[in-house]
Amino acid sequence: MNKILPISAITILAIGLAACSNMQMGSADAKTEATGSAGGSQSQNANDKLERCDRSLGTIAVVEDTNAPWYGILTGQYRLGSTAPVLKLMIQQSNCFVVVERGRAMDNMMQERSLSQSGELRSRSNFGKGQMVAADYSLSPSITFSNTNAGGAGAAIGGLFGSVGAIIGGSLNAKEASTLLTLIDNRSGVQLAAAEGSAKNWDFGMVGGLLGSGLGGVGGGYANTAEGKVIVAAFMDSYNGVVRAVRNYKMQEVRGGLGTGGNLAVQGGSMPLVNAQERLNELGFNVGTPDGKLGPRTKSQLSRFQQSRKIPVTGILDDATIAELMK
Repeated sequence: MNKILPISAITILAIGLAACSNMQMGSADAKTEATGSAGGSQSQNANDKLERCDRSLGTIAVVEDTNAPWYGILTGQYRLGSTAPVLKLMIQQSNCFVVVERGRAMDNMMQERSLSQSGELRSRSNFGKGQMVAADYSLSPSITFSNTNAGGAGAAIGGLFGSVGAIIGGSLNAKEASTLLTLIDNRSGVQLAAAEGSAKNWDFGMVGGLLGSGLGGVGGGYANTAEGKVIVAAFMDSYNGVVRAVRNYKMQEVRGGLGTGGNLAVQGGSMPLVNAQERLNELGFNVGTPDGKLGPRTKSQLSRFQQSRKIPVTGILDDATIAELMK
């Protein structure tokens, strides 16, 4: 009899901690941080913590690296699906970008176009060329998982509920997730913004282990929901960071232009002549408008510069001159 009572107490307490079994459509307990819906530029019942924009900044596609380790953990260990749907909901609700499809639904889009080209679709189906919208940007997600024992919180529960509480407290875990979103310009390949996000939630994982197949499904389902909820919350934190970053966006500049060689000189390397001309102008050796050509004026100013720095006067952009220009 003494052995039965503790298990009964555990069962009662476990049921109290688990959600009710009655179906509740639209239940607040089942929602994640990404709530409500979106249609066009309008949203309904969106989380008031989600950042919003007065106008959209361009079109965007959500692109997951399905070969990354985090994706394997997400879909394997945690049995959760793609992050794309929830990210798309957040993006559309924020009105900061217009979402374009580049995931699996793209296969269906192309299938319809193939049917149109084959002549199988009705004549007024209007699947002509030149209708698809370009994705100006790509948003790439990643996740870092963590599952931390509750520690002091578990001990506190044990103190309140005795031996039963000690068992439950020992199964109380903090579900944590850290997420990262990177925003890429599709035309140039330049990373425009990146933002880390994080979230933490408490999860009771004891029911399945204690009660076997009886009430185990309740606890296991709740644990999965807790992990999913904390990931969504972390992504909202990340996305808000991206929005704040691009709202105050100031483009990065490289002297001479992006992708023209850069300005960090290396031994045996080279420096674009147009960059050297810009640097000479800055230092008071006027070569005129930088044009990337080694004309008489540029050679003359290079010679003057070399003489002023007490390096061999060659009139060309050699290693010694590049090293001095980079100081």
